[in-house]
Amino acid sequence: MTAPNHFRTQSEAALKDEQLQTALARAKSGFINKRRKAIALVDDFDVLKLRAQTAKQKALDNLDHYLRLFEANVKKHGGQVHYAKTPNDLNQIVYGLCQQYQARLITKGKSMISEETGLNAFLEQRGIRMAETDLGEYIIQLAHEKPSHIIAPAVHKTRQQVAELFRDHHALGERDLEEIRSLVDEARAMLREDFLNADVGITGADLLIAETGGIALVTNEGNGDLTATLPRAHIVTASIEKVVADMQDAAAVLELLARSATGQAMSTYTSFFHGPKRDDDLDGPEAFHVVVLDNGRSNILTSKYRDMMRCIKCGACLNHCPVYGATGGHAYGWVYPGPMGSVLTPLMKGLEKAKPLPNASSFCGRCAEVCPMGIPLPDLLRELRNDQYKTKHTGMVSRVLIRIHGLAIARPKLYQSLLVPMIRIWHWISHREGIQALVKQRFQRTLPTPIERKTFIQQWQDRQTKQQQKIEQQVKHGDNQ
Repeated sequence: MTAPNHFRTQSEAALKDEQLQTALARAKSGFINKRRKAIALVDDFDVLKLRAQTAKQKALDNLDHYLRLFEANVKKHGGQVHYAKTPNDLNQIVYGLCQQYQARLITKGKSMISEETGLNAFLEQRGIRMAETDLGEYIIQLAHEKPSHIIAPAVHKTRQQVAELFRDHHALGERDLEEIRSLVDEARAMLREDFLNADVGITGADLLIAETGGIALVTNEGNGDLTATLPRAHIVTASIEKVVADMQDAAAVLELLARSATGQAMSTYTSFFHGPKRDDDLDGPEAFHVVVLDNGRSNILTSKYRDMMRCIKCGACLNHCPVYGATGGHAYGWVYPGPMGSVLTPLMKGLEKAKPLPNASSFCGRCAEVCPMGIPLPDLLRELRNDQYKTKHTGMVSRVLIRIHGLAIARPKLYQSLLVPMIRIWHWISHREGIQALVKQRFQRTLPTPIERKTFIQQWQDRQTKQQQKIEQQVKHGDNQ
């Protein structure tokens, strides 16, 4: 995968990719419009948000208790819970389970945690074939790419690109793949044998429910249910913050998730799994395992960034972000793109490995506005910028300019006296083609040209003066009459 530190060059390449820009434009409008319609059908969406936020916060405030309760109840149903501190720990645990069940073929549902740990590559290097069963994940597996969106992994692909992929990988001769339905039908036919022959099924989990020891899995294709029930063993990969106290709290989160993610009142399949197959069950796995990953989340929970742990991975912030909408997900260089990724990646990978991401924002505030969990994403990005400055992870030029700006703005009179010549200089350089070309090459943007040559305060004072003169003229004219 590309690196988070290469965001600048990766975003520049994305802006020049016409097919990517076409795909992103179509997807963005679809996500936003569907979400708007779904919310409009709810009498009071703010009440739903408050319930879900309260449920998540309660679980985070008592995380140890609810994880222990979840583990105890999983065991009651005949399942097992495993804890992984690092990505490698999770991969090793899952590989050990696959060896236990002599797995050679694994069907897999969409799981951001497996992306986070690089599970597919880890198992494939050890001779296990991984079959992605989510349509979007299946497409990018064929393309040897990574997801570019946490909800729609192949959102960066056009229909024509998918059809070309299928023709290259499916030896089915000439056929019509112009319609989306024909693409879906073909993928379903190709995956059918994998579903029937898989030794192990791996899924993610949208929620871990402490009260019942069950997991909630939300999909729109039914592939999650087939992956969880047909193989001999079902392995769930999830992170520690996915736990909630009970079914009531789970319902509160689920009422928000689909509306914010795909614009549905509820996803097509919202399934709950509780352990392995029982004696009177008609189907189900013989074994049930949940592998719970930390990977730095415990540290985030005890830091000033703990609000980020309320994230339910709905993708609303991505869909409304002008930066993500222009660059797509691959430019961010890791598993989590968009505003939520610009916070999570530096926290999980380290500021030194993700220097550009806290600055990959226009700070328009739309991400915070649409976040159903009330996460103050712009505030967290500003905190990361502050941390970068304090730990000297910003460039020397930027540090000097920030220092000068700070000294000037702390002295209002000095600041005001400097603004007028600064505006004139800016007006001059913004009309110089050579300077504009240099700025565009270095920062991928064009310097705006000031319309006025006066400061805001000067313009305001001029306006006030004109209004006062107008009033005085009206009064004088009235007296003369």
